[in-house]
Amino acid sequence: MGVGQSEKPAMTPKPMDLLILCPHFAPDLAPTGEVMTSIVTALAERGHRLHVITALPWYRDHAVEPGWGGRPWRTERTAWGKITRLHPFPTDKANIPARAVAFAGFTSMATVAALVHRKRPDAVMVMSPPLPLGISGWLAASTRRAPFVFNIQDVFPDVAVELGAITNPRVIAVASWLERFLYKRSQAITVLSEDLRSNVANKLQGNRPERVHVIANFVDTDRVQPSKRENSYRAEYGLSGKTVVLYAGNVGMSQSLDLMVEAARRHQDRSDLVFVINGGGSSLQDLERSAAGLENLRFIPMQPRERLAELLAAGDLHVVPLKRGLARSSVPSKLYSILAAARPVLASVDAGTEVAETIRRAGAGRSVDPEDQDAFCFALDEMLSDPAALARMGADGRAFVEGWVSPAAVGAAYEQLFEQLRSS
Repeated sequence: MGVGQSEKPAMTPKPMDLLILCPHFAPDLAPTGEVMTSIVTALAERGHRLHVITALPWYRDHAVEPGWGGRPWRTERTAWGKITRLHPFPTDKANIPARAVAFAGFTSMATVAALVHRKRPDAVMVMSPPLPLGISGWLAASTRRAPFVFNIQDVFPDVAVELGAITNPRVIAVASWLERFLYKRSQAITVLSEDLRSNVANKLQGNRPERVHVIANFVDTDRVQPSKRENSYRAEYGLSGKTVVLYAGNVGMSQSLDLMVEAARRHQDRSDLVFVINGGGSSLQDLERSAAGLENLRFIPMQPRERLAELLAAGDLHVVPLKRGLARSSVPSKLYSILAAARPVLASVDAGTEVAETIRRAGAGRSVDPEDQDAFCFALDEMLSDPAALARMGADGRAFVEGWVSPAAVGAAYEQLFEQLRSS
């Protein structure tokens, strides 16, 4: 089942009490935190009461941010309910055993926080990954006899297996069992695309696959609008007057950013062209070592969310690189923000997946096979050789997302789903 912008309920239902569990929430800078913050805001604007259980802000440097330390459990009252923030036990993403222990600690605290939620919720929604957080939501929902909605951003353990982050057959078997356990006990499962819907529905093996709902990605076209390339971001980082090929986002195991390094290496003779990797993550140090000596490749720290539109505008061409197989179980939300900024995209992703098809339908750029350096550099050269075509791609991408689902419409889609579950 897909939910689009026109599929709003005929009338706003009676206000609901909703319990939301997620790994990140504003002011944390994680993309999934941005997503859940927008959904909660939209639901609050529709009159619902919410209790959000999340982590203390930690995504930017994989450490609890200054000003948030000292207490492992904090509660904030808001106009629409409250936020309970828990210590995330941050670790290096590459250290899988340590991450497992951290997830276990965070999940245990989240379970306690969910179970002491005083009022019986009308629905409990949990964002995954991390997969173990689903246990907290399921326990809270089952003990209160409330519907359990599992919100899947990336399909786990598929992503970790594709990356080689998990190789132990026993660990994979346990994670796959937990995944199926939680799917089967969910009254509804929400995913971002038809690719992910097919993936999850197949794992249900005929056990009510209609429970899997596609609620599309969204972009705030009011917040992110086209603007001039020459701005304070460019001036601050010495990019003025250059053609900028930009990657902005997590620098981790999922992204094939070696393509950017190779492209910079092949274009060292062009003084007008600079490659920028803006962000941080577990693979940053290794990537910096591989790019040593390349003066046309800049590494820039992650920027505050208030600077998103300016950052996106600074790129003449944006790169969306996912390692082979990952585009079938993950949809990077940054794609839609790039299109909203009226900038063209070069994606290195599996053919026929949501990212590749969105770019094709929008006419907003090109996609090539993942991890193919020659194909990537050839497409890059062709795109950069025609600035007028780049401008058209950017404009077409903006026009495409202007008709896309808005945050308010996505909030209405979740409201409709919760109401259906409450009434059933």
